[in-house]
Amino acid sequence: MEQVNCVTEFFLLGLTQNPHVQKLLFAVFLIIYFLTLLSNLLIVMMITTSPALDTPMYFFLSFLSFIDDCCSSTMTPKMIFDLLAEKKTISFSGYMTQLFAEHFFGEVEIILLTVMAYDRYVAICKLLCYMITMNRHVCGLPVSLAWAGGILHCLIQTIFMVWLPFCGPNVIDHFICDLFPLLKLSCRDAHIYGLLVAANSGLMCATCR
Repeated sequence: MEQVNCVTEFFLLGLTQNPHVQKLLFAVFLIIYFLTLLSNLLIVMMITTSPALDTPMYFFLSFLSFIDDCCSSTMTPKMIFDLLAEKKTISFSGYMTQLFAEHFFGEVEIILLTVMAYDRYVAICKLLCYMITMNRHVCGLPVSLAWAGGILHCLIQTIFMVWLPFCGPNVIDHFICDLFPLLKLSCRDAHIYGLLVAANSGLMCATCR
């Protein structure tokens, strides 16, 4: 059966319809966003420029700060802009792109946190072998696996969404691009897709544990 897709953009209802609250939230979120960006960039700069911090723990921490900035920047600017915009719309391709980026950086961050937990385990329980076990080559490998795991996870999630037909309505009661609000708008019964999406996310989390 040929897929029908008449929706070219989505309308996000946002956090609130009250203009005064919108302005207050705009100021609050803008400040928090810039503080997040600057603090993470400061961490990355300090670690990369200081020879005393040239250890596996700080290597992972700098990468985590970089990913945290990337993850925040995939959704926060659009959400902040929509607080002052009269028409809170996003194109179909823009929605899918943001969805892809959210899940990619989110999964990379989850895998990296697992790697950092293992690094602390080796440092505490196998202290004498720590510098041999966690050398530069070993540190680079889990970072590469984190990128690969993020790509695999977000490709599966995004493909599920792209396969679904959307023929209206296009109003999403949310403030960011998310999976499950989008599933509700599909012309097809998306129950199975919802289970597949949840299974994919659960499998990735279980694997990281």
